[in-house]
Amino acid sequence: MTTNPPRAGRREWTALTVLMLPLLLVSMDVSVLYFAVPEISADLDPTGTQQLWIFDIYGFVLAGLLMTMGAVGDRIGRRRLLLVGAAAFGAASLLAAYAHTAETLIAARAVLGIGGATLMPSTMALVRTMFTDPSQRAKAIGLWSGVMTAGIALGSVMSGVLVEHFWWGSVFLVNLPAMALLLILGPLLLPESRNPSPGRFDLLSVPLSMAAVLPVVYGLKELPSEGWNVRYVVSITVGLLFAALFVHRQRTSSSPMISPALFRGHGFTPALVLNTVSAFGMMGSAYFSTQYLQSVLGKSALEAALWSLVPSLLIGVAAPVAAQLVQRGVERAYVVTAGFATAAVGYALMALAGTDSLWLVLTACAVLAAGIVIVMSQLTDLALGSAPVEKAGSASSLLETGTEFGGAMGMAALGSIGTAVYRHGMPSDAPAPAQETLGGALAVAAELPGRAGDVLATAAREAFTDGMRGAALAGALVLLAAAGLAARGLRHIRVRPEAPTENAEQADRLSPSGA
Repeated sequence: MTTNPPRAGRREWTALTVLMLPLLLVSMDVSVLYFAVPEISADLDPTGTQQLWIFDIYGFVLAGLLMTMGAVGDRIGRRRLLLVGAAAFGAASLLAAYAHTAETLIAARAVLGIGGATLMPSTMALVRTMFTDPSQRAKAIGLWSGVMTAGIALGSVMSGVLVEHFWWGSVFLVNLPAMALLLILGPLLLPESRNPSPGRFDLLSVPLSMAAVLPVVYGLKELPSEGWNVRYVVSITVGLLFAALFVHRQRTSSSPMISPALFRGHGFTPALVLNTVSAFGMMGSAYFSTQYLQSVLGKSALEAALWSLVPSLLIGVAAPVAAQLVQRGVERAYVVTAGFATAAVGYALMALAGTDSLWLVLTACAVLAAGIVIVMSQLTDLALGSAPVEKAGSASSLLETGTEFGGAMGMAALGSIGTAVYRHGMPSDAPAPAQETLGGALAVAAELPGRAGDVLATAAREAFTDGMRGAALAGALVLLAAAGLAARGLRHIRVRPEAPTENAEQADRLSPSGA
C-alpha cells in the first residue's frame, strides 16, 4: 500500500529560513572583496601574487572540498557538519576582519573556503531530508536557488557600501551575527540526518578529488585573461588525468566516497550534466556584463554593482513560477526546455547590444538569469529527489562541484571567444597592452594626448562589445543545444515516491535529537 510522504510544517519552513543564512553568506563571499581591494592593498601591501591568492583561495578550496564534505556529512550527520562549518566560518571571518598581514588574510580566506565547503552541500542535503513531499521540496529548492543566485550579486553591492562607510574588515564581520544565529537556532530547528550504513571512509579519494578539481578550475579560470598559455593547458590536463583516477577509484573501491549507484538514479545523471551546462551559461554572461557596465559605459564600481541588481527582480519570481507549473501537471522536461530557451533569448538580446545599450544589456541579463534559475531549481529538485535520502550530502556536493566546473568552463570558453574577437578588432598599430584587454586599452588611452586617447578608447570599447556579441551568440547556441537535450533526455522522468517503510525509517533518522 502506497502512502503519501509526510508534509512539512511550520517547523520545517522556519528551519529553511535559518538554512538560507549560511547559503546567502557563502554565495556572497564569492564577490564580497570586489570593492575592498584598494583598501586591502593600502593597508596590507600585498604582492601581486598575494593579491591574487586573497581573491582566489576561497573559491579554490571551496571547489576542491565539496565532494569530500558531502561524503563526510552523510557519515557524521549533516546538521553536525553544518554547525561545525558555521563555527569555522565565523572564526575565519573574525580572523580575516582583523588580519594585519597578507599571509594571515590568505589563511583566513582558505579556512572560509573550508567552512563554505561544509555549508553548501549540508544546506541542500537538509532541504532534501526535511521536505519529502515533492511539491513542498520543489518550492524549498526554488527558494534555495534564488537565494544562492542573489547572494553573488548582493555580495559586491554590500562590499561597496560597507567599505565606503567603514573599513575593509567590515565585509567579513557581517558574517558573525548570521553564523551566531545559525549556531543557536540550528540545534533547535534542524533535524539530524545521516547515512545509517555509510561504510568506512575512503581517505585516498580525498586527495584524488582535490587533485582532479583544483587544476581544472584553476586553468579554466585563467584562460580568459591570458589565453591558451601552456601552463594552464597542462594544469587542465593534469586535473583531467586525476579525475580519471578518481572515477576509477570510485568504481573499484568497496566503500567509495561517491557511490556509483547515485548515477543509476532515475534522472540523476541528466540533471547533473544539464545543471553544469546551466552554470556555463550563467557565469559566461557575468564575465562580460560586469566589464561592460564599468569599462564600456563608464560606471563606477559601486554604480555597476547597483545596476547589476536590476535583473534580480525577475530572478525572484522565476523559480516559484516554474515549481507551480510542474505541480500543475506540466512535464518537467518542458519547463527545463523552456528555461534553457529563455536563457538563450537572453543571450540573443545581448548579441544586439551596442556601446551604449544599458537597458538592453540589463534586460538580457534578467532574461538569461531567469531562465537559468528555472533550469537550476528544477534540475536540483530532480537530482535530489532521484538520490536516496541517505546519500543526499554526496548528491548535493556533486551538483555543487558541477556548478563550479560549469561556471569555470563558461568563463573560459566564452571569455576566450570574446578575447579573440576583441584582439581581431583592435587596430594593428595599437600599443601591445591595448591589444590584450579593454582595461589595458583604457589605461593606455588615458595617457595619450588629445584626440588619440579618445580614438583608442572608442575603438577598444567597440572591439569589446563586438567580442561580447560573438560570445553571446556562442552562448545562445550552447543553451539551445541544451534545450534540445533536455527535451529528449528528461521526457517522462519523474521522481518516484518513496516507499512507506523508507519514510518511516527516515522519520526516525530525522528526529530532533539526531539518530
